[in-house]
Amino acid sequence: MAVSVFIARRIDAGLFAHVHEDVFDGPVDRHLLERFLAADHLQIAVAVDGDQLIGMCSGVIYHHPDKQDSWWINELGVAGPWRRQGIGTRLVMTCMDHARSIACHDIWVVADPTAEAEGFWQSMRWTRTGERLVMFASDL
Repeated sequence: MAVSVFIARRIDAGLFAHVHEDVFDGPVDRHLLERFLAADHLQIAVAVDGDQLIGMCSGVIYHHPDKQDSWWINELGVAGPWRRQGIGTRLVMTCMDHARSIACHDIWVVADPTAEAEGFWQSMRWTRTGERLVMFASDL
């Protein structure tokens, strides 16, 4: 069966009941999913094989106070059995097409500086803009 890739909407919430365990960091919480899908600035492209969600690329539309909107990719995940089949590329391209359709100016990702990640983004002709990835976090 062919894998379908598209931007998920609220009407697609049922797809998240059949997610391959290798797509997200943990199980999908119905309440968090509803909140995510209801937020206009949060977007998620999904890859579906039959009735199973096997990949996703989530992002946020960032509204700047001094320039046009940008799209930031937050996460990209494809379940192991479907990797290296172009699904990650299709997910990112779907996000790029959607970002264009809603007049975002550009699209960004903060990726791990691994050879695999670098190779993926370069294969899509993305330009590396930084030398290192440094992130900080704090529990609230």
